[in-house]
Amino acid sequence: MAPNVYTDITTAEMERLVTQPNTALVDVRDEWEFDEFNIGGINIPLADIRNRKHELLGYDALIVICANGSRSRVAAKDICRQSEFQNAAVYHLHGGILEADE
Repeated sequence: MAPNVYTDITTAEMERLVTQPNTALVDVRDEWEFDEFNIGGINIPLADIRNRKHELLGYDALIVICANGSRSRVAAKDICRQSEFQNAAVYHLHGGILEADE
């Protein structure tokens, strides 16, 4: 079986996709960053993504976000490598939420 791959998306695409059933928005920034400003979703810091992956099981689609797109890209790649997520659609917000805020 070929490994799953993530898809880069824009803010407009994220806003459309997040309304779809069984879709999770996953913010991989640290807790203090999430507390300071967030656009919703589940906060699972990048360092905890493997230990807390059980929180994401059962979703058909995962939209992974962070401040500028760097950590979320790493998390999206890691999620795609996990056998539990081989059938999930994995999306990465290109440029992060700071770019989206502009």
